[in-house]
Amino acid sequence: MGLVFEELIRRFAESSNETAGEHFTPRDIVELATSLVFTNDDDALSGKGVIKSIYDPTAGTGGFLTAGTEYLLEHNPQARLRSFGQELNKESYAICKADMLIKGEDVSNIKCGNTLNDDQLASERFDYMLSNPPFGVEWKKVQKDVTDEHKVKGHAGRFGPGLPRVSDGSLLFLMHLISKMKPQQQGGSRIGIILNGSPLFTGGAGSGESEIRRHILENDLLEAIVALPTDMFYNTGIATYIWVLNNHKPQSRLGQVQLINATELHSSMRKSLGSKRKWLNPEQTDAIVRQYGA
Repeated sequence: MGLVFEELIRRFAESSNETAGEHFTPRDIVELATSLVFTNDDDALSGKGVIKSIYDPTAGTGGFLTAGTEYLLEHNPQARLRSFGQELNKESYAICKADMLIKGEDVSNIKCGNTLNDDQLASERFDYMLSNPPFGVEWKKVQKDVTDEHKVKGHAGRFGPGLPRVSDGSLLFLMHLISKMKPQQQGGSRIGIILNGSPLFTGGAGSGESEIRRHILENDLLEAIVALPTDMFYNTGIATYIWVLNNHKPQSRLGQVQLINATELHSSMRKSLGSKRKWLNPEQTDAIVRQYGA
């Protein structure tokens, strides 16, 4: 049901020149990001009675939540992954909630609304978080609320390190996810987020973007960045990256960031789907995950 809806959304987005990357994360990218976030935690996911939580603040139709559950059950059928999410688009939210209902999840954990100015899971913290926030979409509609939180709450709120330019809210979602990390004494958290090049390169020294990056590096949260091939998304051919963050890094990774160049690792699609001309087959996904885990 989710795939059918997303295919329709993709076609309408093409015909209306919809904002690139706003709707649909291809399933090969979902599987790669999920594997990167879970793979080095396999020991924590083994054994009986394991209960973990997964969260997506831009849940869409629930692709990341479903992929996380499938990964965990594949490695430990006795484990349980509680799914949480919030989605702005009402149709996507309804499908996500229906999907969770079919799977026997607690659908009260799936919320409808704008995560940036109406966090409906404000008191929750999560073990794993996955997100593909919209690329290059402005946050002008919520600017007052976000700016007020930044000024009033500072680092006690979600946006203490700084604010990016209004034309791109990607880093706001990243800071939101960081605020949802569990403390190290509770096991910590891992994040996988898909971003375009803007959060990496935009903003000079002292800018909001630069201060956010500085906060992430000084707190040693960034574990790896994977550069993906172009032409991987349905609505855009731009370069994209998967950032993996971890606030309980193993000793061997402390003070380091792993950079993986996967731009040449792809297969050509027999027939293009919108701007998507390339995809990752399971062997290529495994090769990237092995490189990350090495």
